Amino acid sequence: MDTITKQKEEFIFRSKLPDIDIPRGLPLHSYVFENFSKYPSKPCLINGANGDIYTYSDVELTARRAASGLNKLGIQQGDVIMLILPSSPEFVLAFLGASHRGAITTAANPFSTPAELAKQAKASKAKLLITQACYYDKVKDYAQENDVKVMCVDSAPDACLHFSDLTQADGDDMPQVDISPDDVVA
Repeated sequence: MDTITKQKEEFIFRSKLPDIDIPRGLPLHSYVFENFSKYPSKPCLINGANGDIYTYSDVELTARRAASGLNKLGIQQGDVIMLILPSSPEFVLAFLGASHRGAITTAANPFSTPAELAKQAKASKAKLLITQACYYDKVKDYAQENDVKVMCVDSAPDACLHFSDLTQADGDDMPQVDISPDDVVA
């Protein structure tokens, strides 16, 4: 083993708990939701900014709605959405909704420069950028030049879609997606 490989291995942090076995072929959202029915009214997500509590059933329903909303926006299986969000319930809901839809999610640091965000969006071929209004100016030029949709989770500028377009869609109106174990983040 060369020195560089050995040094990299030394920086891997591991939990004291045993590794979790995720069955091969099980999509991420299926793994996450497989035990939700046991705890439907228990808190699943708590928004640290305002104290809002999302139960397990809230999260599962909203993720299905987000998947349906993504479908209505034209996001297909294998398409990429880019989340330019801090840690938040909207990040989780969009991520799980994308998994339900069979879409791929790439995450970007909201503090990245416009050039860094454009580079990542272009490299990933993102078709939808989900962010907050305060970061819209960082992505608007790229979005306009490349015909990419932008969605804001808070007060959306006129040129943006609103996150409620996803979360208020009909969660039962979601196409079935055949996800392969080799699909990216699905």
